Amino acid sequence: MEKATIFELFIFGLPSVLFVSMELPHKISNLFPLILTWLTLQIAMLKNSCRLAVKNMKHWMMPEKAKTSLVTFPSSAEIVSEPLGVVLVISAWNYPFLLSLDPIVGAIAAGNAIVLKPSEIAPATSLLLARLVAEYLDSSCIKVVEGAVPETAALLEQKWDKILYTGPCLLLKHQGLVSLALSTEISLQREHFQILGNGRVARIVMAAAAKHLTPVVMELGGKCPVIVDSDINLQVATRRIIAGKWGCNNGQACISPDYIITMKDYAQKLIDSFKCELERFYGKNPLESKDLSRIVNSNHFARLSKLLDEDKVSSKIIHGGERDKENLKITPTILLDVPRDSLIMNEEIFGPLLPVFLVDKVEDSFDVINSGTKPLAAYLFTNKKKLKEKFVATVSAGGLVINDTTVHLAEPTLPFGGVGDSGMGAYHGKFSFDAFSHKKAVLYRGFACDAFVRYPPYTRGKLGLLRALFDGSILGIIRALLGWSRA
Repeated sequence: MEKATIFELFIFGLPSVLFVSMELPHKISNLFPLILTWLTLQIAMLKNSCRLAVKNMKHWMMPEKAKTSLVTFPSSAEIVSEPLGVVLVISAWNYPFLLSLDPIVGAIAAGNAIVLKPSEIAPATSLLLARLVAEYLDSSCIKVVEGAVPETAALLEQKWDKILYTGPCLLLKHQGLVSLALSTEISLQREHFQILGNGRVARIVMAAAAKHLTPVVMELGGKCPVIVDSDINLQVATRRIIAGKWGCNNGQACISPDYIITMKDYAQKLIDSFKCELERFYGKNPLESKDLSRIVNSNHFARLSKLLDEDKVSSKIIHGGERDKENLKITPTILLDVPRDSLIMNEEIFGPLLPVFLVDKVEDSFDVINSGTKPLAAYLFTNKKKLKEKFVATVSAGGLVINDTTVHLAEPTLPFGGVGDSGMGAYHGKFSFDAFSHKKAVLYRGFACDAFVRYPPYTRGKLGLLRALFDGSILGIIRALLGWSRA
């Protein structure tokens, strides 16, 4: 088979390949809900990303004109985008096709060669990606490296021109082994592994990158809050929160709502609406629902169970909480008035648990959010204009959405990335192209107008003229040439 061009692949070939992959249900767990999320979300978003790149790539690549000053007159200048070189993309397991291939669209558009390391937590899709890329893409441009910690450690030992890391992954149980794995080629067994949070993994990746002064883009996560005011369409708000929380991989998404903040006198009304809508969507026994994703593996199931079983938390469950360990399913669970010092309120949940935190007035929500680390996303439901303005001005997060959740991810014209502990850098659309490009400054001059003031011997008159040139003052230049001192 002839190799397709990269854009022919992305626009026409890849969606067909992914549809064909659905004929392999034995290789993809939890198939029914993933048909919805993978086909309508991941493939659709990938196609949109590819179309945007194809349509705009020539424009993105064009040198950008830049103004020049009197200091370099006569001259012209431009900013030229050039590829960084060879980049490494370490992707997550929760949306493995989208989070693997969407950054690659921008990296290829920018002219880079790419090595992709899919997550070992989703081994079936990792294998599928490796086969598809090898079959349909030129191996001189893109390679997929499968494996777990030893392979990732070996990759991080290499020198890259940029590293993009998204989401959680499986790393080592002992910090000493982490350091050892990053510096030596050792054989590691499964008992050495445990799940580490995004921030801890990101620090390990950054430490490895720092050895080679490699720049990084980190799309992490954090505790994404949802503020719910009282002057809203409660049914619509509840449905949109449910879609963003449990509809997105049963809470296993980096921008999934992590907790709700609402007023004490409004909480019961909100909870009643949740109960009604959750039953409407997932039935009276959500464990049997085909629309509810299961937890990715037993390690994550145990982690979530630990959050629920903490003494100060278990009594706060007011809805859900049922678990099926054999099938790795946990029902949508709502907890009311959970203590701030509990585990569930101090680490990213990344699952179907949703605490509701109570405040006296809605404005107090901003203090709650700002007392913690900066989240990847924050959401507000209100009709009050001033509250919206204060939310935008006060809350620092990777992205904000008002009166909805998670949908900003679908807009390729918006940057997607974090700030502080939730990440650094951004991608999507042109932001992906920029993330994998070096903006090279170019200044053009001729041989005319060679300014004598640049050269020794330096006099007070020359220094005065130089100062006027840097100030950009025509009057100042005239005064300096005439030998007039400043008043």
